[in-house]
Amino acid sequence: MRPSRFAELDAALPGGGWPTQALTELLLPHPGLGELRLLAPVLAAVQAAGGSLMWFDPPAAPCAWALGALGIDIAQLVVVHPRQALRGPARQRLPAADMLWALEQALKSGHVGAVLAWLPARLPADTLRRLQLAAQVHDGPAFLLRDVAARQQPSAAPLRLLLAAAGPDRLRVTLLKRRGPPLAQPLDLALPPVLSAAGLARALAGRAVPAPALPQPAAARSSSAGSAALPAVASTHGPLR
Repeated sequence: MRPSRFAELDAALPGGGWPTQALTELLLPHPGLGELRLLAPVLAAVQAAGGSLMWFDPPAAPCAWALGALGIDIAQLVVVHPRQALRGPARQRLPAADMLWALEQALKSGHVGAVLAWLPARLPADTLRRLQLAAQVHDGPAFLLRDVAARQQPSAAPLRLLLAAAGPDRLRVTLLKRRGPPLAQPLDLALPPVLSAAGLARALAGRAVPAPALPQPAAARSSSAGSAALPAVASTHGPLR
């Protein structure tokens, strides 16, 4: 067991933290929801204890400064991609056989501190069973990140969590499956912030800052000249993320 460093989550997880020698599935509607900020404390703790990280087919290249801000050392991170990388809708098909083989071998090796693997929602049940068997000799956390569509499919993973946005820098976590009684209510977790104070205030207000008013030319103010057409002006404030 490795503590998640989120007190509410540790209280709900069997044993008081992320399990070792077992798979943990995280189901989410899209990448970038805050899943890495959720896992960052345990990943940083694994590295601090001398363990390495292996990520299998992440949807984007890891950003060294962003991970560093979360306490993760990219020098102790190994990223594995299949020989023929898939992007877009193709990622939801069956994963590459070479990547699954590498993932299984990493779990069996006993030399990896923590494993993250981004897998499609369409995954044969025997594949998950095989990975769970391999994880039983892996003395560290092993996370499978999959699309929320996999929620309706059976899974050999002893722990399954559903993730959803709950506001700026907040994550709603629903425990779909765990050892022990089900959790009645989802958890609302505060994540390490990525927004500035001003950005957070705008996000909480639910509206963008209006662009400054532009002076109208004389032709537009003249009633005898009619309404003159003005060129469109793009707002300098993009969507809040």
